Amino acid sequence: MAALIVVALLFGGMVLYSFGFAAFVFKALPAETAGALIRQAFPYFYLFVIVVSGLAALLLVPVDGLSASVMALVALSTIPTRQNLMPAINNARDAGAMRRFAWLHGGSVAITLAHILASGYVLTRFI
Repeated sequence: MAALIVVALLFGGMVLYSFGFAAFVFKALPAETAGALIRQAFPYFYLFVIVVSGLAALLLVPVDGLSASVMALVALSTIPTRQNLMPAINNARDAGAMRRFAWLHGGSVAITLAHILASGYVLTRFI
């Protein structure tokens, strides 16, 4: 039961941040202010994903090995996303390298969508 709650928290948190918070910030604030706020929030978002998916993986080990592996993969793949990809995105933006920024940002979006799908898949395994 705890594993289900943790995976649901991960899924809901990622969906809310990606499709709710980020969209709202860019709609409610001027682009420069919104970008600065999102830049400060992303490290915490990724830390949330790492910790919660790691906890989910640990809780799932005795229950469902495949789901535990999926959650571990989410946790492990978020580390280089947070530590390497996000700084590269910020550096490209700061340097005005908009083509590189768009490519890197697209990669981060794809990774986040894959993580949302992965956690959604794990949720379906509880049914």
